[in-house]
Amino acid sequence: MTKLSVNVNKIATLRNARGGNMPNLLKVSSDIERFGGQGITIHPRPDERHIKYNDARALKSIVTTEFNIEGNPNQKFIDLVLEVQPTQVTLVPDAEDAITSNAGWDTIKHQDFLKNVIAIFKAKGIRTSIFVDPISEMVENAAKTGADRIELYTESFAEQFGKASNDDERHLAIAPFIQAAKMAEKVGLGINAGHDLSLDNIEYFKKNIPNLLEVSIGHALICESLYFGLENVVNMYLNKLK
Repeated sequence: MTKLSVNVNKIATLRNARGGNMPNLLKVSSDIERFGGQGITIHPRPDERHIKYNDARALKSIVTTEFNIEGNPNQKFIDLVLEVQPTQVTLVPDAEDAITSNAGWDTIKHQDFLKNVIAIFKAKGIRTSIFVDPISEMVENAAKTGADRIELYTESFAEQFGKASNDDERHLAIAPFIQAAKMAEKVGLGINAGHDLSLDNIEYFKKNIPNLLEVSIGHALICESLYFGLENVVNMYLNKLK
């Protein structure tokens, strides 16, 4: 079964809007695990506009499943990850002012940089994953950095799948990801995925991507929870990922 890691950034965004502690990020994260979620993901930004660095420190003592911290590995981020020592760190090349992640790594251009950063994390026993576009060449070169996994950036799949009206169009949406996943298997990388995955498309994605280990879902899951409730939505995802 593919594991479901829930990104709780949007919970922090809602909390920060009023400046208090409602909703309580730690309680929501614990509840997500109690509802069946198999991991908690956070993506702290340099301006701490949603997840704060102290949230990462506090969550370390709360999360009992897998704890995944995503972000651009500047020195502040590296120091945080080494301090918290999550289960997994996912390296994402987002700009400081990015609203959300919008591209994967160029694993050829940045290979030496990624090698150095990944070596630091792996020396502490932290599993490493690299955020990549569904391009076989980028996946192949990700393996040369020493990473354990890749996270496939799935926005293009979600966008095309949402517009598809037949099986041929749905296949065109998933085809680059199938090829990227096959390359990952060939070079010995585990496969994660995330970004714009939802209840509408997650089952199709899961069925077509071999050896999918984990999906990280936040924005869609929280939006869907406004209608169906958080516990229901977590279990709806788990059923689709079986």
